[in-house]
Amino acid sequence: MLAATPFVLLAELHGLGFYWHLPLVIVLISLVYSATRYDQWNLILHEAVRWGVRLTGFLFAVIFVLFLVATII
Repeated sequence: MLAATPFVLLAELHGLGFYWHLPLVIVLISLVYSATRYDQWNLILHEAVRWGVRLTGFLFAVIFVLFLVATII
């Protein structure tokens, strides 16, 4: 049995490589969208947090629906 080294763990997660970038993409999309709506930093950050929560919830809902479809079929 192989020891749990970072390289072995990385090899196991190779198929999930796209998802490592997902938190950064959510933060950047939320900040850019909020910055197009507001000029003050406190309003930008407040709206970015709101959009980040909405976007994360939407993505989890999509993942849940896809999981249900994959298990049913």
